[in-house]
Amino acid sequence: MPRGDKDKYTDKQKRKAEHIEEGYEAKGVSKDEAEARAWATVNKQSGGGERKGGSGQKKSPAAKAKARESSARRAVATKHGVPRPGQQLEEMTKQALMDRARQQGIAGRSTMRKGELIDALRKAA
Repeated sequence: MPRGDKDKYTDKQKRKAEHIEEGYEAKGVSKDEAEARAWATVNKQSGGGERKGGSGQKKSPAAKAKARESSARRAVATKHGVPRPGQQLEEMTKQALMDRARQQGIAGRSTMRKGELIDALRKAA
């Protein structure tokens, strides 16, 4: 017999376990083994008994979608070398500086060091 109290499981989980158990018994598995396998299956599929709160359940679906959209925009901006608000040229990576120099059409950028890129970008602005 499986250990533990089943009170924390939803009615749907209990019905599912009962249905799975019946299927195993029809195949000739003993009652105890069938019940153990059924509850193991329910636990694997749904993560166990009913839970209150926890990670990821505090935000509404709309709030999650907005956060993902905002995150995606920041990722694209970072990828393309767009500085974050208030970011100084000295804080940017050389690759980000190269991308900005490319966008501004600065000649000779491929052979410049980071300091030279910063100076060229300041002169071009």
